[in-house]
Amino acid sequence: SSTPPGGAAGWPGRKCPPAPRSPGLPACPVTPSLPSHRRRCGSVMAASKPVEAPGGGGPGTGLSRWQLALVLGAPILLGAGAVYLWGRRAARRGGKGASERKTPEGRASPGPYGGGAQPDGPGHEEMSPLDRAQAAKNKGNKYFKAGRYEQAIQCYTEAISLCPPERNLDLSTFYQNRAAAYEQLQKWTEVAQDCTKAVELNPKYVKALFRRAKAHEKLDNKKECLEDVTAVCILEAFQNQQSMLLADKVLKLLGKEKAKEKYKNREPLMPSPQFIKSYFSSFTDDIISQPLLKGEKSDEDKDKEGEASEVKENSGYLRAKQYMEEENYDKIISECTKEIEAKGKYMAEALLLRATFYLLIGNANAAKPDLDQVISMEDANVKLRANALIKRGSMYMQQQQPALSTQDFNMAADIDPQNADVYHHRGQLKILLDQIEEAVEDFDECIRLRPDSALAQAQKCFALYRQAYTGNNPLPVQVAMKGFEDVIKKFPKCAEGYALYAQALTDQQQFGKADEMYDKCIDLEPDNATTYVHKGLLQLQWKQDLDKGLELISKAIEIDNKCDFAYETMGTIEVQRGNLDKAIEMFNKAINLAKSEMEMAHLYSLCDAAYAQTEVAKKYGLKPPTL
Repeated sequence: SSTPPGGAAGWPGRKCPPAPRSPGLPACPVTPSLPSHRRRCGSVMAASKPVEAPGGGGPGTGLSRWQLALVLGAPILLGAGAVYLWGRRAARRGGKGASERKTPEGRASPGPYGGGAQPDGPGHEEMSPLDRAQAAKNKGNKYFKAGRYEQAIQCYTEAISLCPPERNLDLSTFYQNRAAAYEQLQKWTEVAQDCTKAVELNPKYVKALFRRAKAHEKLDNKKECLEDVTAVCILEAFQNQQSMLLADKVLKLLGKEKAKEKYKNREPLMPSPQFIKSYFSSFTDDIISQPLLKGEKSDEDKDKEGEASEVKENSGYLRAKQYMEEENYDKIISECTKEIEAKGKYMAEALLLRATFYLLIGNANAAKPDLDQVISMEDANVKLRANALIKRGSMYMQQQQPALSTQDFNMAADIDPQNADVYHHRGQLKILLDQIEEAVEDFDECIRLRPDSALAQAQKCFALYRQAYTGNNPLPVQVAMKGFEDVIKKFPKCAEGYALYAQALTDQQQFGKADEMYDKCIDLEPDNATTYVHKGLLQLQWKQDLDKGLELISKAIEIDNKCDFAYETMGTIEVQRGNLDKAIEMFNKAINLAKSEMEMAHLYSLCDAAYAQTEVAKKYGLKPPTL
């Protein structure tokens, strides 16, 4: 696995194991036929990973968005697989990756209570206040280990009262030990209070910070929990599996909570014209995306052009199609609604077109009833029903309902077995589900039905490459790479072929050639912002050229100021550079552009993690290493 300078998936200068590879297509996971700014020409790259996969990268990513998201040290955001790897690495080094922080602290001297004398025993009066406090603590430790927590608390309380106030470190230990006993009794408020005292006395006290983080989690104080566990992760150099898992857990909870509220009240936003055209280009058997003369007129209409013109004037759907050709996309939903309310002759087409634009603006709740209605219209054109099934199946996938998704794709294949789109998009679904052989079969069927389908050929190539790379197939990687060469030779105008090849080349550390492939993409699609983001990431991995990388990502935003992927990527880079306020600004821009609640939750996680770092820096002066 190729790694960025100074260590991938971790803070610069710190090496770490490679992230487990995701079943998604390279660089950005793919959801068939769901609109997203990550989508390249035809592969419809999804807003966020529909099925939780181990790790976060994908073949060809090199520096995936999960690896880039170093907001709390990337391992936290790599998912449990990478965290497990980090834990094993720490254990091999003699680290404390799997250690529990349950036991009380303090050195114990010989004797039944650890001290030279029992707190109330012979010699007690000759002991100094500190010695008496230590003896009380040691007695508390004995009670603690015996499971007698109330007695342990009494002893620690006595130790606190006896300890000279200038002995900060000793006092902090006594408070932390009492917090440990309260924790065993599940008295979370008392745990948090005692840990706060311990941290006030010793600001970099990892045990107290982590114990307080766990107490805040139990008290549902997510923001405070995140700040504490952020400090712990930085202090432990991201070597403790427990703290990393807690950070990951609370970030996801915070993200989901905020996204749920925000998504309900979000303003629908139409994507850029280039994005919309690119989205529709992934369908070839789709009546609603064909020019007016190809699909809308009946045979009778074609014979009577005057009557057809009259229908066009009175049909909301045909006006919507005209607006599509003019790239006047904002008027399409309202015109479709007129056709539907009038129960016009193009009602099925209008329902499907309206649903498609609801998906494009990220309103899946509004899209679903329209899709359901088209699917249930048995007298409607079978291609309309199949297209609705593809789109509903993709929507289910993005909502992490793979069984319903698979069911819709299978039904589409049953009702319209000659529809190439069904196999093309189901092939992408199979890649997401890590069913590579079935994906290749679907791409083959798509190619059989439409031999000129460049997208399916490019994506089949990537599926074969992934099989070879992961060792699930004896096919050598070199043969798979030659497949890409054949595709770009056969289809020199298909940007997707160059893009997927570029990502495989990056994975093979053939950076110069990958850069050339991205240049070909840009020549073919100068308005595709996503390509500039990927090329920018390549500069970071290949030449460690931050300035060039940021310049290309800025260019992506200039081309398409609605490209959430560009804002997200810029935010993660700014985190690496230590520019947390700038990173938060970028994440917030991406949040406002997010197309799904799930993507929004992911972006909130990044934003919250960056914000937690700013708070930790203010409170404790702790900052992770930066580029």
